[in-house]
Amino acid sequence: MEESVRDTVHVLAFDVFGTVVDWYSSVEREVRRVLPEVDANAFALAWRAGYQPAMERVRSGKTGWVPLDLLHRQILEDLLARFEVRSLPEPEITSLNRIWHRLDPWPDAVEGITRLKRRYTVCTLSNGNLGLLTAMAKHAQLPWDCILSAEVFGKYKPDPDTYLGVARVFDVRPEQVMLVAAHQDDLAAARSCGLRTAYIERPQEFGPMHSKDVSPDSANTLHAENLRVLADMLE
Repeated sequence: MEESVRDTVHVLAFDVFGTVVDWYSSVEREVRRVLPEVDANAFALAWRAGYQPAMERVRSGKTGWVPLDLLHRQILEDLLARFEVRSLPEPEITSLNRIWHRLDPWPDAVEGITRLKRRYTVCTLSNGNLGLLTAMAKHAQLPWDCILSAEVFGKYKPDPDTYLGVARVFDVRPEQVMLVAAHQDDLAAARSCGLRTAYIERPQEFGPMHSKDVSPDSANTLHAENLRVLADMLE
């Protein structure tokens, strides 16, 4: 790694879903507990698959700003109908929707972020809303210096205002911010705004039956197996 990267970067902004927390295992386990009659694997994957189309309705202007908690609820209601779940009481629907507040971290996440925090400002840059990300941080004991969300900027990633907004918040140049993410499209959008990028391998993001391609992309500044390895690189 170029010494200049360690010297130049001041802020590490983390994507959260899939990069820091294991959404699939947490959601699949909760669905299996609450809805034993449905295919929990299919339900979890379908819930996540509705994420981008729901946000696109906001990005395109078809709807006004809607926080992710409400988008998750809308997707969940559609899925309950699709999977023919008719008897779930409202309090249990609300609790199930809040599983996204209670996602467990990947085993390397807390240690890796804690180590990186000694040298850098560490923050989220997630499409999750502030309440969701705050509850998740408490549940998973994630040691953020700051929680930044699409909600702060009123726009969902990959809108440039989200990436450039991190630089504005901390009064640094875009190249002094590094986005840490397990998604190449997120990283590409950040690079187009002048940010440095670090790819984190999460081959099991979509569960053990759906291994994900984690091949390196030379356009990224760094490529790490996990957040402990990223800390090894940047300490």
